[in-house]
Amino acid sequence: MPYKKFLTAEWRDLAMVNFEVEPDVLGPHVPQGTEIDFWNGRCYLSVVGFRFLHTKVMGVPIPFHRNFDEVNLRFYVRREVEGQVRRGVVFIKEIVPRRAIAQVAQWVYNENYVALPMRHEVEAAAACYEWRYRSTWNSLSVETRGEWSIPDQSSEALFVAEHYWGYAVQRDGSTLEYQVEHPPWQVAQADKAELVCEVERLYGVQFAPSLKKEAASAFLANGSEVLVRRGVRL
Repeated sequence: MPYKKFLTAEWRDLAMVNFEVEPDVLGPHVPQGTEIDFWNGRCYLSVVGFRFLHTKVMGVPIPFHRNFDEVNLRFYVRREVEGQVRRGVVFIKEIVPRRAIAQVAQWVYNENYVALPMRHEVEAAAACYEWRYRSTWNSLSVETRGEWSIPDQSSEALFVAEHYWGYAVQRDGSTLEYQVEHPPWQVAQADKAELVCEVERLYGVQFAPSLKKEAASAFLANGSEVLVRRGVRL
């Protein structure tokens, strides 16, 4: 079944902060038909903040909902189809600033979106994304030297940044698979990265041991135009 176009936008200034996590923690969130994807034997959980720009849904720009921030908590899975591996992302929670955006994403993909006040500060070699949860501002920040390059095929940066499939558990327990298209991104390694977050309240106590320790790695990706296709149930 062909994957129809659903959303077009630009994803820009992607701050990617990555933490090692025990696979058992992610087990309950792994969609049917997929398995956890490892990089050199390491299991990763990432917090990613970025800017949605010039967004259109089904080719139509929605007034006051074209440009906004998103911060998501995600991990990585793989699925083999006719001998080829599809490397994908599973989102545990996604934060956006407007309720209508969250409701559309929940309806179309059954993703766990929440709407919270957000703000950002982006410079040439740094990005900071903030969201207010229960009257407290949380933040994700990355600083780099601005040395940009396309990651090597075997690199950790490519493993984190380059995924072209998304998988979401549906209400009946089935899995929705959808495709994301974009050119390779240039990435700059972070010299400094910080997550300041009420992890237990926002994401759950099971993620606190991973997200409260020092990050395993962090990057800033420049981003590009993207195309997100409608999903197909496996």
